[in-house]
Amino acid sequence: MRMANLDGRLVVLRGGGAVDVEEASGGAFASDPQAVFDRWPEFLAWADSSDPEDEGKPYDERSLGAPVPRPRQIFAIGLNYHDHVAESGLKPPEHPSVFTKYPTSLTGPYAEIALPSAYTDWEVELVVAIGQRAHDVSEAEAWDHVAGLTVGQDLSERRIQLQGAAPQFSLGKSFPGFSPIGPSLVTPDELPDPDDLELSCAIGDETLQLARTRQMVFRVAEQISWISRICPLLPGDLIFTGTPAGVGGARDPRRFLAPGEELRSRIPGIGELRNRLVAGPSYPTGP
Repeated sequence: MRMANLDGRLVVLRGGGAVDVEEASGGAFASDPQAVFDRWPEFLAWADSSDPEDEGKPYDERSLGAPVPRPRQIFAIGLNYHDHVAESGLKPPEHPSVFTKYPTSLTGPYAEIALPSAYTDWEVELVVAIGQRAHDVSEAEAWDHVAGLTVGQDLSERRIQLQGAAPQFSLGKSFPGFSPIGPSLVTPDELPDPDDLELSCAIGDETLQLARTRQMVFRVAEQISWISRICPLLPGDLIFTGTPAGVGGARDPRRFLAPGEELRSRIPGIGELRNRLVAGPSYPTGP
């Protein structure tokens, strides 16, 4: 099942169309895409029993918003691909390295993103949405708590992120628009192996990152189990699961995003983000 946010309304994508859930369910489910996560098992049962021939209405994909628009918590995992650990000149962490991104940074798959400075970097990621409350769950139980998967970018203003004796990861990664996700939320059963997905990002014809999620240091189930030992994961929460090698800040010379570019982020079987970059009010800033 592919769930999406179309002009602020909850839809299921089938074929080339979108089924409006509130209308198709006779009001059993509200139009709010975020509200459905508190009833995720019921929603899955309804989607499985609804008319498979109903492909809904044609839609403009650029009207798709973040499929999870208002999560209560957003977690992110750093240094979680072996090649990204190597390009950072560090050793693999013994446990998942967890930070947070703030919900006000979320935006949709086709949103325009304002760059706050000349030091904004890209990080394509697989993003996990939680479908059932998870507290102190085992790795074997972890996937049972997943609603679906989507594509994400963990955009990062590197100077803010790394300044000072205690780096400001959460702030440096939470400017408005720094967490685009989409285009839809795909349930794991739609994918041949949700632990082995290709992910990439590009600008124009240049591929910036290309990897597979099997190269993670800590797989999705390990991340969910680790976080849930400490923080209960709530329905509709998100986990940005880490980025592979190829980030601009690790290149020689370093390269960052620039106004006028379009950043394309892709996971086959899930979809693609296409985010146009523009100069923010303070761009550019001095060294």
